Amino acid sequence: MKVSAWQTNFPDLMTDAVSRPAYRIQTQRLILRCWDPTDAPLLATAIAESLEHLKPWTPWAHNEPQDLQQRVNLLRKFRAEFDQDEHFAYGIFNQDESLVIGGTGLIPRVGKDAIEIGYWIHVDYVNQGYATEVSAALTKVAFAVMGLKRVEIHCDPRNVRSMAVPKKLGFVHEATLRQRLDDHEGQKQDQMIWSLLLDEYPNSPAAQAQVAAFDVMQQKIL
Repeated sequence: MKVSAWQTNFPDLMTDAVSRPAYRIQTQRLILRCWDPTDAPLLATAIAESLEHLKPWTPWAHNEPQDLQQRVNLLRKFRAEFDQDEHFAYGIFNQDESLVIGGTGLIPRVGKDAIEIGYWIHVDYVNQGYATEVSAALTKVAFAVMGLKRVEIHCDPRNVRSMAVPKKLGFVHEATLRQRLDDHEGQKQDQMIWSLLLDEYPNSPAAQAQVAAFDVMQQKIL
């Protein structure tokens, strides 16, 4: 098996579970799955309809709009990184996968045996619990499938909706890092760090999430 850059950095994670990441996750209302280049038109529609909603919180939104080929290339990059165990970007879809409700991901940039969850939700679907449902599912996958020891969620303290998600799932507010990140204008912004540890997970609301997860061969792994 080819060793990825992520596995080189985090050799203790080279387990059978991690070698079969969850390519498809089913929750009560949603499908989370690895992006495919054919999703480009659906993603373009979701971003265009949500752009003004996203711009205050997501620097990448200021690079929009992209043309179709740019978006296809981006989704090809996401798929390649997913296959190499480097970055697990998921589309969030309704049950019949006819609509993109948002995007999410498991991002291995917060140290050994740990991962960060990121998410955005289409403006028409905010305040319906989707970000919480998605984050609970990915938390469960991180601990039960990937065998990790810590999950983090980072957010801007001004983003009240985003901040509510880790609170609901039992994450602990570890710190607010002052003037830590640059926004799209180069201005420094604060960043909140929320975390959940493996020994805290069984008693957390995230552990109660109803989730089914499948590997790249559609074999059930959770």
